[in-house]
Amino acid sequence: MSKIDTRARRGFLSNLNFLGLDSRSWRDFRRNPLAQFGAWTILILTFVAIFAPWLAPRDPGAIDYFNNLKPPSMTNWMGTDPLGRDTLSRLIFAARVSLTVGLGVSILAVLIGSALGALAGYYGGWFDNVISRLMDVLLSFPTLPLVMVIGAFIKVTPVGLVLLMSSVGWMGVGRLVRAQTLSLREREYVQAARCVGASNIRIIFRHVLPNATAPVVVAATLGVANAILAESALSFLGFGVDPSTPTWGNMLQNAQPYLVQAPWLSIFPGLMITLIVTSFNFVGDGIREAFDPRLKGK
Repeated sequence: MSKIDTRARRGFLSNLNFLGLDSRSWRDFRRNPLAQFGAWTILILTFVAIFAPWLAPRDPGAIDYFNNLKPPSMTNWMGTDPLGRDTLSRLIFAARVSLTVGLGVSILAVLIGSALGALAGYYGGWFDNVISRLMDVLLSFPTLPLVMVIGAFIKVTPVGLVLLMSSVGWMGVGRLVRAQTLSLREREYVQAARCVGASNIRIIFRHVLPNATAPVVVAATLGVANAILAESALSFLGFGVDPSTPTWGNMLQNAQPYLVQAPWLSIFPGLMITLIVTSFNFVGDGIREAFDPRLKGK
């Protein structure tokens, strides 16, 4: 291995340590009680969503008019809805939609935003201008109303909702990665990689993007919470997935006429939305504090 190649590798690793991607940062994250609470809550809800068919006590779509609007009891732990469907079973299955949409939107937004942001920041020039103006134009449209308008003309499925929301939600990550790339492309280890003949694509995906990991991970974590909240809002307003598919948002919508008569119909879905969104925010804040060297010791 040449001295220049060794220099590039050392520069890459040193910059990773500079961004806090080391064992000390993980130890700081594990010592954050709120971040740990959020992480365990997300893991438990993910487990519940994956094994929903085995954990749900009843069929979430089973109708029983003779047991409608029953309060929480030993038979139905979270009561029943106007059609006699078990609220607990519907909550468990609804976690699948919310987590699928949240994680799917965040992952796709990170992939699209990271790729376009890194290419724009590295190459600059007319390509940077085109991507930057595209991000400015998309950011000028309010995301939720835009998704509502499009959703009014097409049949929305969980997969379609992921594609729709991610296509108009990648700009924040794109601007973040672009700003990081503008700084990282002038680092010594990038210059050293150019000297040994590394291609631009290899430099971008091997040396630049990995060093922008920490802020992107934080943005992705917070993006999951925002996507879950947006999906719940769309379902509550009637623009989400098919009403026959249980989601926390459409459960809240169906509970509106029964706020006084059957308050449990709105309390439990509201608590689940609050819990999952708060948990992702706790994890995002914990990662930011643990991996950002400027916040260490505060």
